Amino acid sequence: MRGPSIPGALWRALRAVGHVIRGLWIIWRQFDHITAQARVEHVRRWSQQMLAILGVQLVVKGNVPAKGPCLVVSNHISWLDILVLNAAQPLRFVSKADVRHWPVLGALVTGAGTLYIERERRRDAMRVVHHMAEGLKNGDLIAVFPEGTTGDGRELLPFHGNLIQAAIAVHAPILPVSLSFMDGRTGGHSDAPAYVGDDHLVGSVWRTLRDGAVQAVVHFGTAEYADGRDRRVWAHDLREVVASLREPRAAKS
Repeated sequence: MRGPSIPGALWRALRAVGHVIRGLWIIWRQFDHITAQARVEHVRRWSQQMLAILGVQLVVKGNVPAKGPCLVVSNHISWLDILVLNAAQPLRFVSKADVRHWPVLGALVTGAGTLYIERERRRDAMRVVHHMAEGLKNGDLIAVFPEGTTGDGRELLPFHGNLIQAAIAVHAPILPVSLSFMDGRTGGHSDAPAYVGDDHLVGSVWRTLRDGAVQAVVHFGTAEYADGRDRRVWAHDLREVVASLREPRAAKS
């Protein structure tokens, strides 16, 4: 089967732009005047609607956390990852600083309470860990991508332990989560949303719009505590768990 035609993809793109503008309006005009729970529901609903516009089917497995404190760790494949996870359960993300400057999307991510890290500055991790620890003490659900960059979705990169220190500092649990993008037509791995290497954001978005049959599979594992492990050992163990949760073939809804 072929994906949507170019006119069909362009129509999806126009609808997506309109939905982004609507999201910005909600953040600028409503977020300061509604409860935290109402903001969560706005983010969840907006994210689910955006996935539908993009033609991405969301499949959720495992037990979705209802509240914090909890640090969520996930593999990282695409610009879609934050959108997919928020559609399953809105989270407060830690992201690389250049996401703040993405056209339009950066404003949305910032408005949702993202913590930014300057990865080129080694000492900046200490600042972010402090803010993460404060958020966890306040009962937040915070998400990090410990690979530090996007991978191809087939093999996991090493997990870095720096940000995991926040959970150790406040004795909070960590919930391992896997992300997989599957081709709903063939049941195999989908490269359409990939954003790695020489990929450009616009090109990745366009491939996703043209495909129209991407399945985003989110598999929540079981929350665990450090139990005496330091951040490096825990990061290694979490990587093994995330690898075991990844989807080998397309999920059935």
